[in-house]
Amino acid sequence: MTIRVEAMTGAELEAALDDVARLRIKVFSAWPYLYDGDLGYEREYLQSYRDSERAVVVGAFDGATLVGASTGAPLADHADDFAAAFAGTGIDLNDVFYCAESVLLPEYRGHGVGHGFFDAREAHARKYGFSKCAFCGVQRPADHPLRPADYAPLDPFWRKRGYQPLSGAIAHFSWKDVDQAEETKKPLQFWIRNL
Repeated sequence: MTIRVEAMTGAELEAALDDVARLRIKVFSAWPYLYDGDLGYEREYLQSYRDSERAVVVGAFDGATLVGASTGAPLADHADDFAAAFAGTGIDLNDVFYCAESVLLPEYRGHGVGHGFFDAREAHARKYGFSKCAFCGVQRPADHPLRPADYAPLDPFWRKRGYQPLSGAIAHFSWKDVDQAEETKKPLQFWIRNL
């Protein structure tokens, strides 16, 4: 299997965002996000990447088809969402590049694309002088009824990449789960590493 991983900015980033939205809806509907998304919300959410001059979308392509994507932008561009999570950490949001989502269709996993996503976003962050990279992952109860019996958390992969949980840095976001009628708030733990 040949998968091309490519960093996109500017017009290329803009052109890819609807495909990124569709991937987010499909991939995040599975455990642990269980996200019941729609294209209208996704377009609004992804607007921050259009608005940020230092944003990046890293695409994974099978031929011309986008089969995976990861996004990143300065954490300060998301200050309204994340300032509270970083309060008391002593970390300046202006020093941190935020590695947002990584989504990849299941049939393309296990071929090194995840490392390609992080490599490209970390290189982008270094290019702009950021000293840290961070991301957050949803926390779900171990006894959640929709948790697959064979679920393997990504923590070992993240630790291998040099990331560690940032103590006390928890964001809260609401979305509608696939099995729920209304949105509920979920905790997301920040992970961080020095570049």
